[in-house]
Amino acid sequence: MFVKQLLDFFLHIDKNLAWVINTYGVMSYGILFLVIFMETGLVVMPFLPGDSLLFASGALAARGSFNIVLLWLLMVAAAFIGDTVNYWIGHFLGPKVFEKEHRLLKKKHLEKAQKFYNKHGGKAIILARFVPIVRTFAPFVAGVSKMNYGKFISFNAVGGMAWVTLFTMAGYFFGTIPIVAHNFEYVMVVIILISVVPIGMEWIKERKK
Repeated sequence: MFVKQLLDFFLHIDKNLAWVINTYGVMSYGILFLVIFMETGLVVMPFLPGDSLLFASGALAARGSFNIVLLWLLMVAAAFIGDTVNYWIGHFLGPKVFEKEHRLLKKKHLEKAQKFYNKHGGKAIILARFVPIVRTFAPFVAGVSKMNYGKFISFNAVGGMAWVTLFTMAGYFFGTIPIVAHNFEYVMVVIILISVVPIGMEWIKERKK
């Protein structure tokens, strides 16, 4: 039931977000900020629809529902603060969090992020922004690994700005095109598929090994 509801939210995120705006008005900025912060800042929230939400909010900004500049600034701040909080959680708590298997805290997710981090080094903080699940665990792994905070914060800022800019501006400039607006659920499917391609490729490589 939860998976079905989550999928429905993903596919109709433009309508759901429009409902949030009509219901909560200016508070919608705060709700968006909170969702993006939780996806990037709380290691138990890797399932939140960051990519889709940014694209949809950009599209709604083009229709006048949001101020695009304010939206961009808040989403960049949420992404930056979220990763920073996640880093310090990993720094102080470390692998103790994963000593026991939890429903939301999967060791396999941590291991996936660790491999991604080891392969790409500091650039992983930037690249991970564009990979669901990994983007939630990468800053945590950086904290566990005691990555230099000055170095981390630089990659964090670049990655957060690049991620938010790409998806919000894509929604802003392309989300109102008739063929996109009338087939928004299919666009969401494409975004989700593109987002999980890196994970799928890594899974295939592991299977071959």
